[in-house]
Formats: sequence, C-alpha cells, structure tokens
Amino acid sequence: MAMDVIDYQLFGDDMQFVEIELDPGEAAVGEAGTLFYMEDGIQMDTVFGDGSAAQQGFMGKLMGAGKRLLTGESLFTTIFVNQGQGKKKVAFGAPYPGKIIPVNLSELGGTLMAQKDSFLCAAKGVSLGIGFQRKLGAGFFGGEGFILQKLEGDGLAFVHAGGAVIEKVLKPGETLRVDSGCVVAFQPSVDFDIQFVGNVKSALFGGEGLFFATLRGPGKVWLQSLPLSRLANRIVGASRAGGGTGGEQGSVLGGLSNIFERE
Repeated sequence: MAMDVIDYQLFGDDMQFVEIELDPGEAAVGEAGTLFYMEDGIQMDTVFGDGSAAQQGFMGKLMGAGKRLLTGESLFTTIFVNQGQGKKKVAFGAPYPGKIIPVNLSELGGTLMAQKDSFLCAAKGVSLGIGFQRKLGAGFFGGEGFILQKLEGDGLAFVHAGGAVIEKVLKPGETLRVDSGCVVAFQPSVDFDIQFVGNVKSALFGGEGLFFATLRGPGKVWLQSLPLSRLANRIVGASRAGGGTGGEQGSVLGGLSNIFERE
C-alpha cells in the first residue's frame, strides 16, 4: 500500500497546529483527540489500530490495537479522507505548548523511534508500532524509554515536542547524555541506553534523578526542553492538591490573599 503524499503548513509559535491539504481520495491518520478542524467534504472514520496495510484483516487490526495499548495510547485512531471535489484541509492541534516536528520517513530509512506520547498525525499508510529497548536497564530505570513508538513507512509523520526543540546529528561513536524525558525521537541507528549518574549526592540534592539517557551515533535525534511529565509535575506541585498554595506567588496581592485564607 503506497503512502498518501500530503501537503502541509504549520501555524503558531508555542501553541502550534498543522494544517494538512488532501487531494480527492487522499487521507491522513490522527491520534485520538488531536483534531482541530476539517473542511466540508472530509469524512472521518474511527478504526482499530492505525489503518495501515500492515494491519489489514482481523488479526492484523487486533495486533495493531494491542501494540497501541502497550504504548499507553488509545486502541483507536481516526482516519480523515477527502471524499469531496478538489483539495480539502484538515488540521491537528498540539496538546500542550511546544513544537510540531514534520518528519519525512523516506529520508530516514523508513523508520523513526519516538516517545510514546509524541505522535500527532501522519499520512495514511504510515504504520504505528512499538519498539522495545534491547537493554533491560533502559526499561527498569529509564521510566520513559522502555516502550517506544515505532513509525514505519515512506510518508510524512508529525510528532509533538514540549518547549523548545533541537535536532542533532550524531557522528559515529558520538555520545550525548540527556534527561530521558527530553528525548523526543531518534533514528534506529542511534544506540539508546540508560546510565547511572555516578554521584549519589548530585542525584539526591541536585534534583536531576539517578539515571539519564545516553544516545550514541550515528544518526539524528530530536530533543525537547519541556517534557510533559516535567510540566505536569510542576503544575501538580504548585496546586493545592500537591501541597502548593495555589495563589499568585509573585505578587503582593497573592501573598495577602494567602494570609487571609489562613485566618
């Protein structure tokens, strides 16, 4: 099954969305809950798995849905097909502040490994699978790196990253050490592992954790400055449920209101 060739345009800065233009008969597949808008003439259909050629037939759909369940995603994806006359547009919005990264899988050898929550949408025909880490250490200690999404095909896919995004090209043997949650995606040629910080005092009092991810080239990697888990932890910590005051911490009025609330 050939991939649909789609045109797209990115809008926004820190809260981005991608608008995809579909010719008659072309289709895009989106993660559940990411639809922004669609023009008249586009029909949507929710399917088991991702609707790719690799997931045709009952067993294929069942396996595809099971893989998505293992990565923490919904069992279903939504396919948007242009059944009208002329070009039609459908848009998908980012779930939290950050950047949308367009990736042409044909330029990366047909495969991309990505964090489980990063997939946004793709041209129909791109297969969404799972990629287990070869090394058990990455699974037991990495937290966010054991089960990854594997995007396969030769079409366009869009992944979302939190905060600022940087793309690095690692040379053979070149190593980069980062917080495991800051890894968005990488080529399969990149070796991914989890290493012990080596300094318990720095880990306990520096707030960086006991383990970090190591990426060894060759290949491309994409990193994010604000993982969703880090953002969520800060929000919970600042809320009343997390023990925070919930007031305007940086203002005089906020401080006064907290005094009166404690009376």
